[in-house]
Amino acid sequence: MRSKKFLVTGGSGFLGHALINRLVQLPGCTVVAPLRNPDTTLAAGVRALMLKNLDGTNDWTLALAGVDVVVHSAARVHVMKEVAGDPLAAFRQVNVEATLNLARQAAACGVKRFIFISSIKVNGEGTKPGIAYRADDVPAPIDPYGVSKLEAEQGLMALTATTTMEVVIIRPVLVYGPGVKANFLSMMRWLYRGVPLPFGAVHNRRSLVALDNLVDLIVTCVEHPAAANQVFLASDDEDVSTTQLLRKLAAALGKPGRLLPIPSRLMTCLAVLLGKRALADRILGSLQVDISKNQQLLGWSPPVTLDQELVQTAQHFLDSRKS
Repeated sequence: MRSKKFLVTGGSGFLGHALINRLVQLPGCTVVAPLRNPDTTLAAGVRALMLKNLDGTNDWTLALAGVDVVVHSAARVHVMKEVAGDPLAAFRQVNVEATLNLARQAAACGVKRFIFISSIKVNGEGTKPGIAYRADDVPAPIDPYGVSKLEAEQGLMALTATTTMEVVIIRPVLVYGPGVKANFLSMMRWLYRGVPLPFGAVHNRRSLVALDNLVDLIVTCVEHPAAANQVFLASDDEDVSTTQLLRKLAAALGKPGRLLPIPSRLMTCLAVLLGKRALADRILGSLQVDISKNQQLLGWSPPVTLDQELVQTAQHFLDSRKS
């Protein structure tokens, strides 16, 4: 890769931090990282710029000076317990208005390529087993988060018709890897403690994407000519059931994995009664993606296997318990 200057948003996040660490290793490449958390530790040589808020009013002039590529991973993410009175308006403020404000200024400053980290929720909330989402499917978002991401995508693609800046959109599925948080971390804690889990007979199919694979796909999209103005889905290209995933993760942790064979239909009924239908859909439902477009256009296949990343994820978890 030729020397480039990057602006990477979301540098304090799970993906942004890993991406910055990869980019600074590329010969001659430099990174500017706008941050809202002053306690974020960045790789040596990264230029940090503090932001109070991320919205449609930010002035990016100084941050964009000399930048070749923007990777925009900062977002208001999907939340389990929404507190905003108008969730869609709250998502739009960050995911649409802030994104398009940055993109317009990037185009005006001569940025060559804008890589937007979107979400598989633009495609929808789930698939039937064996029927995978494709990058060029008609979008069908359901929740405010997915709607906001689609609106941002549409605004970015409209910019390509009036500016010379190229846009690349990447929609990842669930991202996991060393340092993962949220539900994936909870699963590891349960397995580590030997808590019996009622997921021993779940026959769904889920696509996941290793952090290393997603970072590698982004780096590939930085200058590949065929990536311009395209949408790509991101996964490991290895689909597993929830039961298989928990067994693999337990093995990586060196634990037996106590999984009780409770029928999925029964668990779904109980979840509905408890008002947890959305959570049940994520654990028990299927969501598969087809990433053949990545291979066809970019010659890209995931360099890391599911098992390899699970081992690294589990080892990081075990090491963190020792410190």
